[in-house]
Amino acid sequence: MINQMLFFTLLAVATVGADSPSPPLELYMHDILGGSSPTARPITGLLGSIYSGQVPFARPLNPQKGSISVPFSDGIPLGTGLSGTAFLGGPEVGNQLGPDGLRLGFGTITVIDDYLTSAPELGSQQVGKAQGVYVASSADNTAQMMAFTALMEGGEFGDSINFFGLYKIGTSVSRLTVTGGTGKFKNVGGYAEVRSLVPTGKYVADGVETLLRITVHPK
Repeated sequence: MINQMLFFTLLAVATVGADSPSPPLELYMHDILGGSSPTARPITGLLGSIYSGQVPFARPLNPQKGSISVPFSDGIPLGTGLSGTAFLGGPEVGNQLGPDGLRLGFGTITVIDDYLTSAPELGSQQVGKAQGVYVASSADNTAQMMAFTALMEGGEFGDSINFFGLYKIGTSVSRLTVTGGTGKFKNVGGYAEVRSLVPTGKYVADGVETLLRITVHPK
Protein backbone atom coordinates (compact mmCIF):
# COMPACT_ATOMS: atom_id res chain seq x y z
CA MET A 1 0.00 0.00 0.00
CA ILE A 2 2.83 2.41 0.91
CA ASN A 3 4.73 1.54 -2.28
CA GLN A 4 1.57 2.12 -4.31
CA MET A 5 1.01 5.54 -2.71
CA LEU A 6 4.67 6.46 -3.32
CA PHE A 7 4.32 5.46 -6.99
CA PHE A 8 1.27 7.67 -7.53
CA THR A 9 2.98 10.57 -5.67
CA LEU A 10 6.06 10.40 -7.90
CA LEU A 11 3.84 10.09 -10.98
CA ALA A 12 1.91 13.24 -10.00
CA VAL A 13 5.16 15.20 -9.41
CA ALA A 14 6.54 14.10 -12.78
CA THR A 15 3.32 15.08 -14.55
CA VAL A 16 3.32 18.57 -13.00
CA GLY A 17 6.99 19.03 -13.92
CA ALA A 18 6.32 18.01 -17.52
CA ASP A 19 3.41 20.41 -17.89
CA SER A 20 5.06 23.40 -16.19
CA PRO A 21 5.98 26.10 -18.75
CA SER A 22 9.58 27.04 -19.46
CA PRO A 23 10.60 30.53 -18.31
CA PRO A 24 10.53 33.26 -20.98
CA LEU A 25 13.75 34.12 -22.80
CA GLU A 26 14.42 37.78 -23.56
CA LEU A 27 16.64 38.89 -26.46
CA TYR A 28 17.41 42.28 -27.97
CA MET A 29 17.89 42.39 -31.73
CA HIS A 30 19.81 45.23 -33.41
CA ASP A 31 18.94 45.67 -37.10
CA ILE A 32 21.28 48.23 -38.71
CA LEU A 33 21.08 49.55 -42.26
CA GLY A 34 23.95 51.57 -43.70
CA GLY A 35 26.72 53.22 -41.73
CA SER A 36 30.13 51.70 -41.04
CA SER A 37 28.84 48.44 -39.51
CA PRO A 38 25.58 47.41 -41.18
CA THR A 39 23.92 44.13 -40.21
CA ALA A 40 21.15 44.12 -42.86
CA ARG A 41 21.08 44.54 -46.64
CA PRO A 42 18.08 44.88 -48.98
CA ILE A 43 18.74 42.62 -51.96
CA THR A 44 15.59 42.77 -54.10
CA GLY A 45 12.82 45.15 -55.03
CA LEU A 46 13.08 48.78 -56.09
CA LEU A 47 14.49 49.94 -52.74
CA GLY A 48 17.02 47.12 -52.80
CA SER A 49 18.24 48.33 -56.18
CA ILE A 50 18.43 51.92 -54.96
CA TYR A 51 20.25 50.86 -51.79
CA SER A 52 22.91 49.02 -53.81
CA GLY A 53 23.29 51.87 -56.29
CA GLN A 54 21.66 50.15 -59.27
CA VAL A 55 19.20 53.01 -59.78
CA PRO A 56 21.52 56.01 -60.08
CA PHE A 57 18.79 58.49 -61.05
CA ALA A 58 16.77 57.95 -57.87
CA ARG A 59 18.00 60.82 -55.72
CA PRO A 60 16.60 62.55 -52.64
CA LEU A 61 16.89 65.99 -54.29
CA ASN A 62 16.35 67.32 -57.81
CA PRO A 63 15.54 64.04 -59.59
CA GLN A 64 15.72 63.90 -63.37
CA LYS A 65 12.54 64.41 -65.34
CA GLY A 66 10.48 61.21 -65.38
CA SER A 67 12.50 59.56 -62.63
CA ILE A 68 11.29 58.49 -59.20
CA SER A 69 11.75 60.95 -56.36
CA VAL A 70 12.89 58.87 -53.39
CA PRO A 71 13.23 60.47 -49.92
CA PHE A 72 16.34 59.44 -47.97
CA SER A 73 17.41 59.49 -44.33
CA ASP A 74 21.09 59.09 -43.43
CA GLY A 75 21.69 57.72 -46.91
CA ILE A 76 18.98 55.05 -46.56
CA PRO A 77 16.06 55.12 -49.03
CA LEU A 78 12.61 55.57 -47.54
CA GLY A 79 10.75 52.45 -46.44
CA THR A 80 13.81 50.24 -46.17
CA GLY A 81 14.11 48.07 -43.06
CA LEU A 82 11.97 47.31 -40.04
CA SER A 83 11.30 50.97 -39.27
CA GLY A 84 9.44 51.46 -42.53
CA THR A 85 8.65 55.14 -42.96
CA ALA A 86 8.46 55.79 -39.23
CA PHE A 87 11.91 57.37 -38.92
CA LEU A 88 11.05 60.04 -41.52
CA GLY A 89 7.45 60.83 -40.66
CA GLY A 90 4.92 62.73 -42.72
CA PRO A 91 1.94 61.17 -44.48
CA GLU A 92 3.14 62.25 -47.93
CA VAL A 93 6.34 60.24 -47.46
CA GLY A 94 4.48 57.05 -46.54
CA ASN A 95 2.37 57.35 -49.70
CA GLN A 96 5.35 57.44 -52.08
CA LEU A 97 4.49 55.15 -55.01
CA GLY A 98 6.55 53.25 -57.53
CA PRO A 99 5.92 53.08 -61.29
CA ASP A 100 3.44 50.20 -60.82
CA GLY A 101 1.27 52.17 -58.39
CA LEU A 102 2.41 50.21 -55.32
CA ARG A 103 4.42 51.71 -52.50
CA LEU A 104 8.18 51.66 -53.03
CA GLY A 105 9.05 49.22 -50.25
CA PHE A 106 6.58 46.50 -51.25
CA GLY A 107 8.37 43.25 -52.15
CA THR A 108 11.76 44.26 -50.77
CA ILE A 109 13.68 41.29 -49.34
CA THR A 110 16.29 42.14 -46.70
CA VAL A 111 18.94 39.68 -45.51
CA ILE A 112 20.02 40.03 -41.89
CA ASP A 113 22.91 39.04 -39.67
CA ASP A 114 21.78 41.06 -36.64
CA TYR A 115 23.33 41.21 -33.20
CA LEU A 116 21.44 39.66 -30.29
CA THR A 117 22.30 41.12 -26.91
CA SER A 118 21.26 40.55 -23.30
CA ALA A 119 20.26 44.21 -22.77
CA PRO A 120 18.95 47.02 -25.00
CA GLU A 121 22.31 48.79 -25.36
CA LEU A 122 24.24 47.96 -28.53
CA GLY A 123 27.44 47.60 -26.48
CA SER A 124 25.95 45.12 -24.00
CA GLN A 125 26.86 41.42 -23.90
CA GLN A 126 26.29 39.69 -27.21
CA VAL A 127 24.43 36.41 -26.77
CA GLY A 128 24.11 35.41 -30.42
CA LYS A 129 23.15 36.39 -33.95
CA ALA A 130 19.83 36.56 -35.80
CA GLN A 131 20.31 35.29 -39.36
CA GLY A 132 17.60 35.13 -42.02
CA VAL A 133 15.37 37.45 -44.02
CA TYR A 134 12.42 39.77 -43.77
CA VAL A 135 10.12 40.69 -46.64
CA ALA A 136 7.97 43.79 -47.08
CA SER A 137 4.77 41.80 -47.54
CA SER A 138 2.10 44.51 -47.28
CA ALA A 139 1.40 46.99 -50.07
CA ASP A 140 1.07 49.86 -47.57
CA ASN A 141 4.53 49.29 -46.01
CA THR A 142 3.11 48.41 -42.58
CA ALA A 143 4.27 44.79 -42.22
CA GLN A 144 7.33 42.61 -42.73
CA MET A 145 7.21 38.83 -42.99
CA MET A 146 10.12 37.56 -40.87
CA ALA A 147 11.89 34.20 -41.08
CA PHE A 148 15.13 33.93 -39.12
CA THR A 149 17.15 31.77 -36.77
CA ALA A 150 18.56 32.99 -33.45
CA LEU A 151 21.98 31.37 -33.16
CA MET A 152 23.02 31.39 -29.52
CA GLU A 153 26.69 31.85 -28.68
CA GLY A 154 28.64 29.04 -27.08
CA GLY A 155 30.82 26.55 -28.88
CA GLU A 156 29.80 26.59 -32.55
CA PHE A 157 26.38 28.14 -32.06
CA GLY A 158 24.99 24.69 -31.22
CA ASP A 159 21.76 26.08 -29.71
CA SER A 160 19.32 27.86 -31.99
CA ILE A 161 15.66 28.91 -32.21
CA ASN A 162 13.69 29.40 -35.43
CA PHE A 163 11.09 32.17 -35.82
CA PHE A 164 8.44 32.85 -38.45
CA GLY A 165 5.63 35.38 -38.64
CA LEU A 166 4.50 38.92 -39.37
CA TYR A 167 6.11 41.97 -37.79
CA LYS A 168 3.68 44.90 -37.87
CA ILE A 169 5.44 48.25 -38.04
CA GLY A 170 4.14 50.87 -35.62
CA THR A 171 2.12 48.51 -33.40
CA SER A 172 2.83 47.99 -29.71
CA VAL A 173 3.49 44.26 -30.08
CA SER A 174 3.79 41.65 -32.83
CA ARG A 175 3.85 37.88 -32.39
CA LEU A 176 6.06 35.37 -34.17
CA THR A 177 5.73 31.59 -34.08
CA VAL A 178 8.60 29.51 -32.69
CA THR A 179 9.06 26.72 -35.24
CA GLY A 180 11.70 24.56 -33.59
CA GLY A 181 15.40 24.74 -32.95
CA THR A 182 18.57 22.81 -32.24
CA GLY A 183 20.57 21.82 -29.18
CA LYS A 184 18.69 22.49 -25.96
CA PHE A 185 15.92 24.08 -28.05
CA LYS A 186 15.34 20.97 -30.16
CA ASN A 187 11.63 20.52 -31.00
CA VAL A 188 10.74 23.69 -29.08
CA GLY A 189 7.44 25.40 -29.84
CA GLY A 190 5.62 28.43 -28.53
CA TYR A 191 5.65 32.04 -29.63
CA ALA A 192 7.61 35.29 -29.29
CA GLU A 193 6.38 38.79 -28.55
CA VAL A 194 8.26 41.45 -30.51
CA ARG A 195 8.31 45.10 -29.44
CA SER A 196 10.14 48.03 -31.03
CA LEU A 197 12.28 50.15 -28.69
CA VAL A 198 14.20 53.40 -29.09
CA PRO A 199 17.98 52.66 -29.21
CA THR A 200 19.85 54.17 -26.27
CA GLY A 201 23.19 53.86 -24.52
CA LYS A 202 26.80 54.81 -25.02
CA TYR A 203 27.22 52.86 -28.26
CA VAL A 204 25.09 54.26 -31.07
CA ALA A 205 25.12 52.94 -34.63
CA ASP A 206 25.94 55.48 -37.35
CA GLY A 207 23.43 53.78 -39.66
CA VAL A 208 19.66 53.45 -39.24
CA GLU A 209 19.08 51.07 -36.32
CA THR A 210 15.85 49.32 -35.40
CA LEU A 211 15.94 47.83 -31.89
CA LEU A 212 13.57 44.95 -31.17
CA ARG A 213 12.89 43.29 -27.84
CA ILE A 214 12.03 39.65 -28.43
CA THR A 215 10.39 37.82 -25.53
CA VAL A 216 10.29 34.11 -26.27
CA HIS A 217 7.64 31.95 -24.57
CA PRO A 218 8.82 28.38 -25.27
CA LYS A 219 6.78 25.27 -24.74
